Amino acid sequence: MKLLTFSGGDSEADVVVVEVTKQLQNQTMEEKDEDGDEGLFTVVYSKCQSDPPSIPICDLFPDGVFPVGQECEYPAAQDGRNAASRSTSEEKRVLDKANEEMWNDFRQAAEAHRQVRQHVRGFMKPGMTMIEICERLEDASRKLIKENGLNAGLAFPTGCSLNHCAAHYTPNAGDATVLQYDDVCKIDFGTHINGRIIDCAFTVTFNPKYDKLLEAVRDATNTGIRNAGIDVRLCDVGEAIQEVMESYEVELDGKTYQVKPIRNLNGHSIGQYRIHAGKTVPIVKGGEATKMEEGEVYAIETFGSTGKGVVHDDMDCSHYMKNFDIGHVPIRLPRAKHLLNVINERFGTLAFCRRWLDRLGESKYLMALKNLCDLGIVDPYPPLCDSRGSFTAQFEHTVLLRPTCKEVVSRGDDY
Repeated sequence: MKLLTFSGGDSEADVVVVEVTKQLQNQTMEEKDEDGDEGLFTVVYSKCQSDPPSIPICDLFPDGVFPVGQECEYPAAQDGRNAASRSTSEEKRVLDKANEEMWNDFRQAAEAHRQVRQHVRGFMKPGMTMIEICERLEDASRKLIKENGLNAGLAFPTGCSLNHCAAHYTPNAGDATVLQYDDVCKIDFGTHINGRIIDCAFTVTFNPKYDKLLEAVRDATNTGIRNAGIDVRLCDVGEAIQEVMESYEVELDGKTYQVKPIRNLNGHSIGQYRIHAGKTVPIVKGGEATKMEEGEVYAIETFGSTGKGVVHDDMDCSHYMKNFDIGHVPIRLPRAKHLLNVINERFGTLAFCRRWLDRLGESKYLMALKNLCDLGIVDPYPPLCDSRGSFTAQFEHTVLLRPTCKEVVSRGDDY
């Protein structure tokens, strides 16, 4: 089965929308970051996206220049060097310009993410099945990113982990789970252009009793972003995150909980077609003294919990990803060989889920998938859960460590 390629609407109304967008594309809007101390960032907001969104981002910005995220100065270096000097250095500006094409790929993927998550916030409500939520989100993402094989598409399955489950849950076929009013749902999805991945997440609740939990995790994530920078030690970022996270308490049903960072979950560096590129950003103190470096890209994400603050594998696995470093491994099972060919062609080294295999027309593949996992060619990533009865929240942004400044490329007016 050929993977569908979406190119947006082609009705007369859609054509008019695109033409009007061309006239309005230079309109800009300056928003101040919610912390108020990161400076102004400029985002070009599309006034003419369809509802529901279906017009590809590349059609909304036909000149190929996409909105820049939140640009921030780096934190002052411990040796006293002035961080602001990077933005005025001619050498750093030249280096920055040399990578403009790469930064622009990230920005295109980020704009798709912003518009899709705005759409999700508009339709997501109690009573919907988790499959319906994921499929509507992914349908919009495929259209806006203008899915095109491995050149553009979804970077990993839509996480919609509920309550004590913190990460890596997406429904498999037949999962009848329904979103409830009292649920805490982490929406974690990714887009990519040419393997330049946007990894960005937020938490959705309907009951206001969880507001303090969300505030704690959002503040912790912004603290991590604020402290991140070239030559910054990863352990220092983790210590700052923990201090902020644990300063919050949340009262749920008459009981008070200190918000705990989930110590065995962390942020990470991102490589091309590689969601976890080798470095980890802890969210507690005591991590590695390895430093962040110029040109790197990071997912700064934090998880807060009312439970034990540690997660374990639980529930049925839905997320899988080919091992990035695997060499040639002999495969005897014909169905496993076929499945690996499908994975290589459709996903490469990007993560995928069982629903996406179903969508491609694959069937009776579980034994073949297990065989690939047993051989170490594909790795399973089961849901990660804290203690039952607890609640977990997550916020995450993708940050570019450009030579001249730090760009929170996925920042929007929502978080």
